[in-house]
Order: sequence, then structure tokens, then C-alpha cells
Amino acid sequence: MIVVKEVLTRKEKKEFLDFPLKLYKNEDNFVPPLYGDEKKIFSKNFTYNDSCETVYYNAYKDGKMVGRISGILQKDHNSKTGERRIRFTRFDSIDDVDVAKALFSEVENWAKHKGMDTICGPLGFSDLEREGLLIEGFEYMATFEEQYNFPYYAKLIEACGYSKEVDWLEHRLYKGEAPDQRLEKLTQMILDKYELKMLLPNNMNKFLKDYSDKMFELLDVTYSDLYGTVPFTDSMKKMILSNFKLVLKPKYVSIIVDKEDNVVCFGIMLPELSYAVRKSNGKLTIPCIIKLLKAIKKPKHIDLALIGVDPKYAMKGVASTFIHYLQKFMIDNDIEYCETNLNLETNKAILNQWKNFNHIQHKRRRSYIKNI
Repeated sequence: MIVVKEVLTRKEKKEFLDFPLKLYKNEDNFVPPLYGDEKKIFSKNFTYNDSCETVYYNAYKDGKMVGRISGILQKDHNSKTGERRIRFTRFDSIDDVDVAKALFSEVENWAKHKGMDTICGPLGFSDLEREGLLIEGFEYMATFEEQYNFPYYAKLIEACGYSKEVDWLEHRLYKGEAPDQRLEKLTQMILDKYELKMLLPNNMNKFLKDYSDKMFELLDVTYSDLYGTVPFTDSMKKMILSNFKLVLKPKYVSIIVDKEDNVVCFGIMLPELSYAVRKSNGKLTIPCIIKLLKAIKKPKHIDLALIGVDPKYAMKGVASTFIHYLQKFMIDNDIEYCETNLNLETNKAILNQWKNFNHIQHKRRRSYIKNI
């Protein structure tokens, strides 16, 4: 018999957080989030409480936990789009259709109770959270920014009446022998033509003090029309800066400004952290911290975190300045490859940039939708 319970007690919250760690215990390609950060979803001071309503469910079969799911009413997104949507997230289950149906049924009933008419996901509180169901590329380890899932998840979700809404593609960009001279000349021509300059920060604290607000403003403009995005709130900005503080070093940032010191393009890279956190189940143990510090200082691989381009410059080739910097950075620092993370399959502008690298498209993720 399958029993689904709303997560309310301390014990149920711990079961919710621990379930994927147990389910993926023997899966090398699974990379957990930092456990301390994930616990914050149950805090009354959680960053997204001002803009979201949430519900969490655990599923039990014969007394044993076999699945979990969360529903999110992202009010800022619905206000922006005029839609009445609930997002599902943190869905994990054993390979059992009845368990999946029981979990999704509870979220759908909750959505109806809230006056909503559509369920979509997997999507988090914002597009800065892990999102999308992996449907291709199971043989590759997840990046720290991504969620891994077993291949059978798609079958379970589709059996509950969900269909594709949108896909994201992911690419692996390999280090070249030398920077592309054509791109180098183009970069200098663009900088000169539009009176722009590239800034490479020396002091991270000063840089963030001077430019973080400008970068967030640019991100809001850049991402405003992309699927699932929400405007940045002050609490979101504070959380992001806090999360980046440990790993973000000056060399991982490139920024282009105009003659009035306005940010027109920037890119942020992160050292690859998957190996460091995988063995500790996302807990910051001493061995995990040592591995993190090593990865930050001398990474073998890097991940793309954020790229923003002022729409006024989007068709003027300004993004190629960051691509040139990325090429050079990988060569100078002996980076084997860079993971792009998620790019919408419809975002041709960014997808076309990867042609400047020896690359492969190795993963695909999907967001599903169901009208209720």
C-alpha cells in the first residue's frame, strides 16, 4: 500500500532531504547539492518565502520511503506571465509508476486548491536552481549545478500525463591548441568600434561592490523572456553572492563595460566541484573542504555559471569577447574542458557560440507540462 504524507515533522523533513542520497548511493554520476543549503528550504527565513508558496510530500510503501516531490507556486513568475502555474521539483522515486502517480496526484490536488490550472517542471524556485529532467547523457557525471536522475524518470512522469514543453541542451567545450586568431582580431575590433573595454578584476570584494548590482540588472534584462525565469529580488542577490563567495575568484570573471562604465557583457565561470562534494553527500566535511579548495585553486575542468549580454549589443558580436577570453583562459590554465550547463534549445544565439570550440552536445534536459 502506498501512503503519501505532507512533510511537516522534523523526521519527515530529514527523510525528504536524505531520500535522494540513499536512492543514488551507488550511482557515480549523481552529484548532491550542498546539504546545508538544501536544508534551508524548510527554514522560515528561506530566501524564496516572500515570492513562493511550497508543499512537500513523502511517499511510503509498506512503511518504507519510496519517493518524494515538492510543489512551488512561484508568484513572481505567474505575475510576470499572467499564467496560473505550479512547478514541481525535487521529484525522486523508485521505479514504480504507482508511486509516481500517487505523488503527482497530491501536487495536482494542491495546485487546484490554489486555483492553478497548469503543472510544469522539474523547475526550482528560480532558474538559478537545478532544473530539467535528464533524458540524454546518463553516462556523464552531473555538474555541481545540475541534478542527475535515473533514465526511468521520464517514463514515470509521462505515465502521469505530462508531455514535453521545452528542452535544454548541454555541451562540453574542449581546450584548443591556441586561441582563435580570427576571434582575437574580432574582439579587439568590437572593443574599439563601440568604445568598450574588458575588465579583469584583481580584488573580488571590490569588484562585486562596484559591479554586482549592474550585473544583476543586466541579467534581468538578458533573461527576462527566457523560459522559467523570474526577476532578481534583493534576497536572491544576497543569496547568490553568499553562495559564490567561497569559489568565485577574479580569474573566473570577465566583464565588458562601455565608456560610462555600464556593464554590457559579462561571463562567470566556476571550477568544477562535482568530484569534491560527491563522496561526502554534499556535507562540508574536512576531506570535502580540502578537495574544494584544491579544485578552486587548480581546476581540471570548469563550468559556465552565468553569461549576460545587453540586448543593444547582442547582434553586434559583443558576446564573442567573452568567448575569446574563455578560449584563452582554458589554454593558459590547462583546462581540459568546460561544461556549458543548460542552454535552451531555442537559444540559437548562445548555441552558435559553441561552434568556436571543438565540442560535443552530450546532454539533454526536459521540462514537462500538464493541464489540470
